[in-house]
Amino acid sequence: MPKDPVSRIGVSLPPDLLERFDHYIEEKGYETRSKAIADLMREALLREEWGEAHAEVVGAVTLVYDHHTRGLSEKLTSIQHDHHDIVVATTHVHIDHARCLEITVLRGRVEDVREIGERMISSRGVLHGKIVFAATESR
Repeated sequence: MPKDPVSRIGVSLPPDLLERFDHYIEEKGYETRSKAIADLMREALLREEWGEAHAEVVGAVTLVYDHHTRGLSEKLTSIQHDHHDIVVATTHVHIDHARCLEITVLRGRVEDVREIGERMISSRGVLHGKIVFAATESR
């Protein structure tokens, strides 16, 4: 299968920035600077797109919560049922006797995914939460 065509560019950087970048790409396991730069550019452009409320995304809402918090499980389930057209899947993991990890995959407009995720994260009893976006199109 042939690779996509690529364009070559030249970049001038201060030596200390390049040294830090080389250390970064080594830690992340990149094989080449080009691959690392392309991933960072792609991420920056997607982050810009995610600022547009109507852009389509896939998102994962990750929660760690105290399952002893009264009504929390029911509230999280209710939020998901209220948005069944956007919720793709949920995975629930028991971390220990008191804490659970829940990952909910959502697909829809940025504004909807963000609103649902923030409602879940701000629920009483949630100890930590994060929303991660991914593009729905190959870029």
